Amino acid sequence: MRAVGFHKPLPIEDEQALLDLTLPEPVPGPRDLLVRVRAVSVNPVDTKVRRRANPPEGQPQVLGYDAAGIVEAVGGEATRFKVGDAVFYAGALGRPGTDAELHCVDERIVGHKPASLSFAEAAAMPLTAITAWEALFDRLDVRQPVPGAAHALLIVGGAGGVGSIAVQLARQLTDLTVIATASRPETAAWSRTLGAHHVVDHTRPLAAEVAALGLGAPAFVFSTTHTDRHLPEIGALIAPQGRFALIDDPAALDVLPFKQKSVSTHWEFMFTRSMFATADMDAQGHLLDEVSRLVDAGTLKTTVADHFGVISAANLRRAHALIESGRAKGKIVLEGWA
Repeated sequence: MRAVGFHKPLPIEDEQALLDLTLPEPVPGPRDLLVRVRAVSVNPVDTKVRRRANPPEGQPQVLGYDAAGIVEAVGGEATRFKVGDAVFYAGALGRPGTDAELHCVDERIVGHKPASLSFAEAAAMPLTAITAWEALFDRLDVRQPVPGAAHALLIVGGAGGVGSIAVQLARQLTDLTVIATASRPETAAWSRTLGAHHVVDHTRPLAAEVAALGLGAPAFVFSTTHTDRHLPEIGALIAPQGRFALIDDPAALDVLPFKQKSVSTHWEFMFTRSMFATADMDAQGHLLDEVSRLVDAGTLKTTVADHFGVISAANLRRAHALIESGRAKGKIVLEGWA
């Protein structure tokens, strides 16, 4: 089968950073689905793994943590899907990625593809939707108010992949005032289109930017990028007893300034459930089914911003380069095979 992967970590400008490969077809395990991949999207985690991983000699690593496709076969213990079902999912760390014609995935983290979306539009959603949903509703518990705080949520990086779905979830499923950060006219407009009530500039001091809105101190802050850069401002602007969540990888995270305000801090890592096969691992499959329902009802929309053509090493190198530039908005998708 065709696939895209790498042999060693290289800068994305190097043509060897991602390669077109021919690999054996995978065999599904007992709880697996074998999926014929129709479309994928690219996430920051793809670029991080590509830069850091060292595959064993002669064993290329296939990336990809978002896919939409058709079920080709089911494992002997799989019960939620049948051959021919259209599905979407985010895969798991520690298993081969989705940048392949055929891919095996545990059915517990798979959802039924939204009927109203194309495969490319659906592939944009799983990883970011799971991340945003878990951060907002499982970690921050935004439906539980903070006494005395402004019933508001600040999303740092509102135009990114996770921010784009977090804005929608917060606006459509809660009564929170949604504040997104953006630094360029096009990303600010994107966040407003997705439902942000307010957009502030994260290149300026965030505490003053948020205070100027006249809402009061927000109960919740969700940081998707450059957390270490913004942490002092977040400490200043968040309400006493507020709740803070992050998803990026700061070199250090000094939350001591949160102590006086009793701010609780939450990490969100959407691979935790699949990595540790948690007792509630199937929550992600049910979550994706709910996202699918909300999309088909018109409540949520896909966050595709760029379609880079067929799934190939050259096109994936372009996608990685755009993500690494820090100037991407929404999601980058690729569809079909040359």
